[in-house]
Amino acid sequence: MVGGKTMLTDPISDMLIRIKNAQERKKEEVEIYPKSKIKLEILKILKREGFIIDYQEKERSVIVKLRYYPDGSPLISNVKRVSKPSRRVYIGYEELKPVVNGLGIAILSTSKGIITDKEARKLKIGGELLLEVW
Repeated sequence: MVGGKTMLTDPISDMLIRIKNAQERKKEEVEIYPKSKIKLEILKILKREGFIIDYQEKERSVIVKLRYYPDGSPLISNVKRVSKPSRRVYIGYEELKPVVNGLGIAILSTSKGIITDKEARKLKIGGELLLEVW
């Protein structure tokens, strides 16, 4: 603990777990804190790919509006954090395989920014494989 607050060793995993837990509890939205550029880039991709409805930036946090199927089941059935602070995973574009037969996405950190696996294959660039969502 530093200054009465616990230090997160992996803020991206924390964000993914918060989203998944909120969906399991059928919440409309979840607050993610602290706000960071990489979290906002990941949320931008999740919105563009249809996994979340929207997100709204606050001063120090982000409110994420969650998306569900018409029957009420969560749209995000699973998330997998691939590269972690303790073990970085780098991958070339040739090694990128579709996630769950193309139903999911992988998100990479590349020299062109945070992008999906489909964009990485198209641009023919690899990078750090951050996570998979399906």
